[in-house]
Amino acid sequence: MNSTLRGALFSLAAFGFYATHDVVVKLLGETYSSFQIIFFSGLMGFPLVTLMLMGDRRDGTLIPRHPWWTALRTVAAMVTGVMGFFAFSKLPLAQCYAIFFAMPLLITLMAIPMLGEKVGLRRGVAVIVGLIGVIIVLRPGSGDALGIGHLAALGAAITGALTSVIVRKIGSEERSVVLMLYPMVLSFFVMGLVMPFVYVPMPIDHLALTAVMAFLGMLGALGIIAAYRIAPAVIVAPMQYSQIIWAALYGWLFFDESVDFYTWVGTAVIVASGIYIVLREQAPSVSQNRPVTESRTRFDYGTMPRISSWLKRFDRSADER
Repeated sequence: MNSTLRGALFSLAAFGFYATHDVVVKLLGETYSSFQIIFFSGLMGFPLVTLMLMGDRRDGTLIPRHPWWTALRTVAAMVTGVMGFFAFSKLPLAQCYAIFFAMPLLITLMAIPMLGEKVGLRRGVAVIVGLIGVIIVLRPGSGDALGIGHLAALGAAITGALTSVIVRKIGSEERSVVLMLYPMVLSFFVMGLVMPFVYVPMPIDHLALTAVMAFLGMLGALGIIAAYRIAPAVIVAPMQYSQIIWAALYGWLFFDESVDFYTWVGTAVIVASGIYIVLREQAPSVSQNRPVTESRTRFDYGTMPRISSWLKRFDRSADER
């Protein structure tokens, strides 16, 4: 089996773990607020982060070199988690993913002012077509009114894209531990402050599900890391769209959901435009920053370490050996 195929299989498995993670989020979201879910999910992830920090032997402080960009990214990551988890609790899984799939389109747009990225006619048309796909999924003006869940999903896609572009802007100069730790600490403390107002007692089995979430997130991250280490980004990045298949299956199995015709059509349009953008970014004459293919995390919720942080950590360990 060649490396490209193995990379594709690793990434498919990883996004399957992520989709299962989101099923747990949706299950818990039927009873608990997104603030409470994020709080306990982050709490379960702290031991892993502590181990990663203990292994970082480089000199330096935790003071960011770009405090304002770091602060903006930290807040954006936390907001992404709140809105994303809330959207899962209110919308069918397939609709959530369809809207979240707009992230590459938004990253491409944000990269213009923030990274100085030049978007030519072809990528510009692909972005417009993809946004039309989002409109098809949302269907404003149809009999099905837009709800707060749709707005939360769209907001999560916007803030999630913002976190990715900021990482592309400052990631080469900022320590990975700073980019990793600040969102987790802010999420933990802010969610902790909100907890007295939203807390609902959790039985042991539901508390265990938050640990399952952290474990599935870790498995997904490890799968993506393995995929990026053996296959090019152009192979790994489009595999995120396989989550729509998991969404349709899990929605039918656990939540009695079905995917309507317009959601399928809109998703197909969004996916096609997203894949085209990924392919175009690989041409050196088209993009110098490659903001989409270099955004190696699915969503930066601020409760788990970023994929790029893990990659740097493992690559550094390999070099030391």
